[in-house]
Amino acid sequence: MELNEQQKERHFIVIRKTKKGLSRGSIGCTDAETPAADFIGVVYGGGGRAKSSGTVKKEDIYPLSRHQAQLLLFVSPASKRLELLCNVQLFSAICDLAQDDLVVVRYKKGFQPCLVKNLMQIGKKDNAGDLQMLGFELELVDNVQDILTKKSAPLPLFSAADIVQVAPSHLNNRQPLRDSLSLGLNKQATSHINSMPALNSRNARKGSTLSKQFMSIQDLSHYSLEVGSMVEVITGNGLTIYGVIRWIGVPEGKKNCWVGLELDNEMTTCSDGMFGTKQYFTCQGNRALFVPLKNCKPDSRFLLTLTEIPKPPETPSITLLEDLNEDVPPVTEQEVLFRLVGRMRGIQGQLNSCYLDATLFSLFTSSVAFDRVFNKSADKEDGISHILRRDIVNCLRRSGFVPAESVMNFRKQLGCKSFATEEKDTEEFITMLLKHVLHIEPLLKIRSHGELTQDAYMHQIIVEKNQVGEVPSVQQLLETSFVSCDLKFTEIPSCLIVQMPRFGKKFKMFSKILPSTELDITDILHCAPRECFLCGRLAEYECAQCLTDRKLQPGRIKQYCSTCNTQVHMHPSRQGHVPHKLTVPDHLPADAPVQRHQMKLFAVLCIKTSHYVSFVKYGPDPRSWIFFDSMADRCGDDNNGYNIPVIMACPEVGDFLSQSEEELSTADLSQCTELVRRLLCDSYMCLYESTDNNPQHHG
Repeated sequence: MELNEQQKERHFIVIRKTKKGLSRGSIGCTDAETPAADFIGVVYGGGGRAKSSGTVKKEDIYPLSRHQAQLLLFVSPASKRLELLCNVQLFSAICDLAQDDLVVVRYKKGFQPCLVKNLMQIGKKDNAGDLQMLGFELELVDNVQDILTKKSAPLPLFSAADIVQVAPSHLNNRQPLRDSLSLGLNKQATSHINSMPALNSRNARKGSTLSKQFMSIQDLSHYSLEVGSMVEVITGNGLTIYGVIRWIGVPEGKKNCWVGLELDNEMTTCSDGMFGTKQYFTCQGNRALFVPLKNCKPDSRFLLTLTEIPKPPETPSITLLEDLNEDVPPVTEQEVLFRLVGRMRGIQGQLNSCYLDATLFSLFTSSVAFDRVFNKSADKEDGISHILRRDIVNCLRRSGFVPAESVMNFRKQLGCKSFATEEKDTEEFITMLLKHVLHIEPLLKIRSHGELTQDAYMHQIIVEKNQVGEVPSVQQLLETSFVSCDLKFTEIPSCLIVQMPRFGKKFKMFSKILPSTELDITDILHCAPRECFLCGRLAEYECAQCLTDRKLQPGRIKQYCSTCNTQVHMHPSRQGHVPHKLTVPDHLPADAPVQRHQMKLFAVLCIKTSHYVSFVKYGPDPRSWIFFDSMADRCGDDNNGYNIPVIMACPEVGDFLSQSEEELSTADLSQCTELVRRLLCDSYMCLYESTDNNPQHHG
């Protein structure tokens, strides 16, 4: 095909499933337009072969250049093409890659730095209408010497979707590989684009540039290392090992600051987080290494370029998915660490917005409890719920970053000017969000004192301090609150937001609260079958006075079968109790098994000195926890700067919460990481979602 004919081609990607059965992510080419302004063209199948022709509507497709189409055609599955295209900054950088640019790619279940070697045409061009795919030939590099000498093992071809970070060489005469596409296409299955500019003449100058670059990386003494930082350490025999900082402090017997690392790979001389006689953090065996902080340097595999002050990302210009009526699903557990974790990730804070940022991050990052509401919303396409979905939720899940401008636009739509400038109570914002933005009916149906059911969006824990232990769990607090106030759920809530007992934002009733990872609400459901606290048979009575009995596991709900109820209340200290009879389903055998109803924790909102942060559980693995702070750092001053949001992986939170309740209540927080202490001491709201597929009504 001649070059001028290529320029006439109009390639596209399908952004919504069409009536003719074209799936999202399909790549095609148009060559004509109908009177109705639709397009006539072909869609490419496997290997870039033109497999079908027909008509597509303009609103169902997004235009691509030929180069973009060839790159995306090599990406599989098709859904990943749309994800990559919507990551505007990354995809633009990939399209402009030149020889000797540095990139980070997914490789063998990890991430590796590589040099771009060439652009490869893939597939045979049997027919004039076929389109050859493009992939990258890369060279694996482990250190500066490898980069300078280009010594590496051969690698498979990589697609554009395999590249997760780009670091251009910054040479004055670097030329994007696509600029050399004056190609004579051949029939080989894979071919070099031989007309690429030869950059070998610049190797000497590039070597000098890279040497300075990597010397600077090795000399980052001013770099701020913290828990969650990825670092490297050179061992006594010269081996470089890599890991993540899980603990920082002065261990027993040492005078200077040390760090505890969780290594990428096992070493026989390492532990599971124990150093000396103390357990400083917990990880898999043979992966914990303790070294002086001064011996650590930032992981050079991911510090490919040095930037001074980061520029705030611009709002993406491509909006092909943002006009769709479907939700972008949460980031998968396997992709969270490289897509979400880091600086300038999450929701960017601005003007007292941390309460809103942390709340939205908690509700929508990993949970799908409210996703179905978007499709049912009565708002028009430019309404506030549409803005929330398009500009915040979809953007967060797709690209991992929501700029402050998008958040401010949403805040201005909330109906009150103070939402755009002032700090608000989280409970006020949640009520506004669920009731007036998403038009959700109250999440909770609660029966009080046997009267009519009352509705609520969240539950405020109300207890006396002497009713529970010194370090209560959310399970104990919720049950005690319900029994003390004579409350029962009339149905299983799809989502339960529990507000911790505090007096304002500064005064806490409990210095520490344990977030229960699973919340059993069986015993606070109205008319639901329950087990006798003592013998396990069907319960018929409940006694509120037995709740705090020191001889009967204080803080646990006490319900009894008829026999145990009589025996328990024969004791002189309980003869004044007044147990009340439970409503038991008719014709249920006394020994019938009782179904337990569990809710799982998916986020915790924390507050300290009026600043809100969030912990989110992002997958089924117990260690899959991330921490989010929309204003973790700042670039510039109050007038001209901007906030830097940060997301950190914190598997140590999962390790801590995986212990038994008894171990948790007696844990020494001085030996825990800062994030674990923050979770326990500053928790403000715990968010749970139902594990029942079909929530049942109970009365």
